Amino acid sequence: MSLSARLLAGVLAVLCVAGSAAADPVRRDPKVAGSVRKSLDWLVSQQRRQGYWEANGSQYRVAMTALAANAMLCEGSTTTQGRYSKNIRNAVDYLLSMSRPGGLIGYQNDYHYMYGHGFSMLFLASVYGEEEDAERRAELRRVLTKAVEFCAAAQTSAGGWGYVSAKDGSDFDEGSTCITQVQGLRACRNAGIPVSKEIIDRAVVYIQKCTTSEGGVQYSLKSGGGSRPPITAAAVACLFNSGQYESEYAKRLLAYCDKHVWPSQAAELYGGHWHYTHYYFAQVMYRRGEEQWRKYFDDVGQQILRSQSSSGAWTQGYIGPVYVTAINATILQLGHGYLPIYQR
Repeated sequence: MSLSARLLAGVLAVLCVAGSAAADPVRRDPKVAGSVRKSLDWLVSQQRRQGYWEANGSQYRVAMTALAANAMLCEGSTTTQGRYSKNIRNAVDYLLSMSRPGGLIGYQNDYHYMYGHGFSMLFLASVYGEEEDAERRAELRRVLTKAVEFCAAAQTSAGGWGYVSAKDGSDFDEGSTCITQVQGLRACRNAGIPVSKEIIDRAVVYIQKCTTSEGGVQYSLKSGGGSRPPITAAAVACLFNSGQYESEYAKRLLAYCDKHVWPSQAAELYGGHWHYTHYYFAQVMYRRGEEQWRKYFDDVGQQILRSQSSSGAWTQGYIGPVYVTAINATILQLGHGYLPIYQR
């Protein structure tokens, strides 16, 4: 690159950072920045020496590790640079060690292993995009390629996913794990890992079939269960990941969310799924533009800040503080725009 080209690139980088800082509530508000720092430092204190995090009852180690380390990626740290580089690197080591010969990232005897698998694809794909070491990059690509193949084989005949693979779960599927897989697959595809378009297209059709007449997505195609605001919010986030901002279907789901997720704050969200809902809906609101994002963040972001404990953790919900803290820290940092899966 010529000297003039490098100078131009440097100027553009400065302008981008300046623009990002002006639009990012974390950088504008020292209270938000302080909250994020405390939450990530608390997560550091909870990481086991083997590199993993876990939920209540020593559960969901793979999923918790991917979510917690992902929150640290959102801060700007990588496996080699930044305040949390060691923690991210240890998390990557743990998840790579959990890759099975068949491609599953996780424990075969965990009845919810598809959640951990999907979140791991998202996290490791984000790491892969920044990895500079050739040997490490090759290992990540191998694991992610096998993970995508496992995900494809685990898809049910209807096009969805369940808590376990179709074979292990008698072809059962449901909306939330389906969406976890779609976002993980999109992250892999964004990073250059081969992902068949057919897999994602079948999943989108599945979600469409789960959509009720009022525009909400139900729990499962087979069991129904009525519209679920959390799953609907997650579905919109996945549609936005695919660039479907203006499709009639996305608008229909979004109208449902505007009525039942925010700003109405429907009571049914507080049955243990508030944080799951806003993990995904925050991504939607961020992509809707700066004006909408600021309104949303000034409301939901403040709710998050008020509920933080003095330790830096959030303790609401039945899954455990690692889960809620990782989710809230990610929401508070979306404006950084460091990870491609969350970018506008």
